[in-house]
Amino acid sequence: EMARARLRTLVLAYADVPNKTAFDNREQEWPALTFIGVLGIEDPIRPEVEDAVNQCKRAGVAVRMVTGDNKTTAIAIAKKAGIYGKVYFGKEVGEPGLVMEGKMFREMAKSEARLNQILPRLQVLARASPMDKQILVQALMKRGEVVAVTGDGTNDAPALKIANVGFAMNTGTEVAKKASDVVILDDNFSSIVTAIKWGRNVNDNICKFIQFQTTVNVAAVFIAFVGAVMSGNGESPLKPVQLLWLNLIMDTMA
Repeated sequence: EMARARLRTLVLAYADVPNKTAFDNREQEWPALTFIGVLGIEDPIRPEVEDAVNQCKRAGVAVRMVTGDNKTTAIAIAKKAGIYGKVYFGKEVGEPGLVMEGKMFREMAKSEARLNQILPRLQVLARASPMDKQILVQALMKRGEVVAVTGDGTNDAPALKIANVGFAMNTGTEVAKKASDVVILDDNFSSIVTAIKWGRNVNDNICKFIQFQTTVNVAAVFIAFVGAVMSGNGESPLKPVQLLWLNLIMDTMA
């Protein structure tokens, strides 16, 4: 019930042991434990995260969640954040998203064909190890996807390093920051949306600039060259001053 309410659970118990018992091995046989209680620990989702995830979806960016939490807790958090839901492949009727635990994911990763079948629908990976994150990133990149990864721990460094773009948290370890391309100063997912927005804006402006410059330059060169060839006296129809005037307009407009 706690897990479904997005709480991470911690059980407290104790046992009476002789005073000189050595606790060298964590896997050693323990005496019967007396149950005390269960704690529910909440890591609240920021209110702006759900809207940021929806913006990503509208922009064609698929958001996936990789966590060490158990499956029930992971589903509850993913639903609240807007990550878990139906997947639309250019159709009006969506297919249900897929939630998988790390152990099963590692088994399926042994077969590339089986892995490619589940990747489009995979939205939540629970009980995941750092290696699972790395396998997921490599598999997505192999499919031709542009992959951005977030992380804050030393274990996240390999995935941050191999991804197309690595986003490290400002409160994360130095290893994670050095392995990443971008450090998010406010540790907020919505900042990633802002980064995507600016990145696409710059990319679009560069494309428009090249298109404008190429169009005007090609037209000017074509008219000057063909005009000189076709004219009887071998002179270009565009004089140097006219070309300079065109160049001035080109650069100003660009």
